[in-house]
Amino acid sequence: MAINPAVLMKAKGRYHIFKKQHPKFLAFLGAVNAKMLEPGTVIDVKVTGPDGKEIETNLKLTPEDVETVRMFKNK
Repeated sequence: MAINPAVLMKAKGRYHIFKKQHPKFLAFLGAVNAKMLEPGTVIDVKVTGPDGKEIETNLKLTPEDVETVRMFKNK
């Protein structure tokens, strides 16, 4: 599967906009240290819509998940 360079450039631009609009979120992600990223760590996610409706889930990191997260974190 080939990566479309135009889509990649658009994604890069959107990332910069997201980074500017949500600096606290990216700072939070940066604060997650390597000791927290180990198999068995649980990540909880909760989303609240404008109407107040909530949905939440969680996942327990596997060794493969940890490897993937570290790959993205180190770019």
